[in-house]
Amino acid sequence: MADTVRLKGKPLATQVLAHVSEALAGWAQEGFAPRLVSVLASDDPASQVYAQAKARRAKKLGVEYEVLDLGAAVSQQELDRRLAELSADDQIHGIMLELPLASQLDTVDSFLQLSRRKDIEGLTPANLSRLAAGQENSVLLPPTPRSVRYLLRQAFGNDLQGKRIAVIGPGRTVGRPLVWMLNNFGATVTLINQHSRDMAELLRPQDAVVVAVGHRGLLKAEQVQPHHVVIDAGINVTDEGVVGDAEPAVAEVVRAITPVPGGVGPLTSALMYQNMVRAVQLQRGETPEEYVLDLSLD
Repeated sequence: MADTVRLKGKPLATQVLAHVSEALAGWAQEGFAPRLVSVLASDDPASQVYAQAKARRAKKLGVEYEVLDLGAAVSQQELDRRLAELSADDQIHGIMLELPLASQLDTVDSFLQLSRRKDIEGLTPANLSRLAAGQENSVLLPPTPRSVRYLLRQAFGNDLQGKRIAVIGPGRTVGRPLVWMLNNFGATVTLINQHSRDMAELLRPQDAVVVAVGHRGLLKAEQVQPHHVVIDAGINVTDEGVVGDAEPAVAEVVRAITPVPGGVGPLTSALMYQNMVRAVQLQRGETPEEYVLDLSLD
C-alpha cells in the first residue's frame, strides 16, 4: 500500500521537550538542576540501548544523568538496598529501573523500594494501582504506553471512544498499563498473549493493533488488514540495528504504522522527561502541571 501513513514520534517529542526545556531554564535561574539515575540489573541488550538513549537525551537537555550498572549477578538484597538508598537521597530526583531484570530478581519486590514520586517511568505498584483506578492526574504515567496512546489519538483524530484496539503483549511496561490507559479514554481493548489462537481472526475486526513483545517479526503481513493502524512498540537489537515487532511487509498492507526506529521511541523519551518535571514539582511541594499534550488534544 503506497499511501501508508508513517506515524512519527519526533515532531511530537519536539513539542514535549520545548516544555521540559522551559521548566529546566526556570530552575537553572534558581541554581537548581534535577539528577536522574538509570539502574541496570541484567545483561539484556535492549535495556542497555534504552539507558544510553536516555543518557544522550539528558546530556542535550543539560540534565545530570547517571547509569548505575549493577550487573546481571546482583542479589535481590543488594538491588533493594541500592534502590532504597536512591529513593531516600534528596539529591536524586528520578529513578529508572530498567527491565527486564536478571532471572534471579523479583520485579515487584524491587519496585516496592522506589518512591512513587521519583518513579518517572510510572511502574511502581503505587502508581500503577492509581492508574488502574482511573486516577491518571494523580500519578506519573508510564511514558511508553502514553506515547502509544498519543500516536493512536493522532491517527484517529483524537477520538478513541468506541475504537477497537488489540494489544499484543501483556507486559508490565507497556501492555498492561496501556490497557487501562486506553480504557480510560473509552476504547474497547482486546489483550492478546502468546497463548491466543487464530491471530488473524482476532485482529480482523480491530481498528488498531499495538504490538509490544520484543520479538522480531512477530506481527505478520497476513495477520493485518488495510484498515488497521499499527503501533509497533517492540524493540529488538540486531546486527542490522534496532527493529520492531512487525515484519517490514506489514507496512505495505495497513493504512498507518509507526516506524522503528523513529515512531514510539522518540516520544517515549520526551515524555519521560516531562514526567521528570512533574516528579520534581511533587518533590518540591509544588502543584504539578497537567500533562500538556494530553490536555492540548482534549
